[in-house]
Amino acid sequence: MRKIVPATFFAAALALAGCQMTDTERSVVGGVTGAAGGLAVANLFGANTNWKILGTVAGAAAGTLLAQNTATGKCAYARGDGTYYEAPCP
Repeated sequence: MRKIVPATFFAAALALAGCQMTDTERSVVGGVTGAAGGLAVANLFGANTNWKILGTVAGAAAGTLLAQNTATGKCAYARGDGTYYEAPCP
């Protein structure tokens, strides 16, 4: 329980700070947060060093893309044939 409380406060502060960030800052924070999440998941599963690196890089990429998608206010929707289109998020 003692570890959950600081993490919750950090997440809340990060969410509130996101409202006042530029697009570049939002991408950087998304990448760093994604990298930390990827590394945390790799550690949780007891992965070796190579998988930890891969998890960190994949998390950083996903976090950056999510932050950029949030910045535009558009979501990607799959058509079912391997392509996608963008439209406003619901």
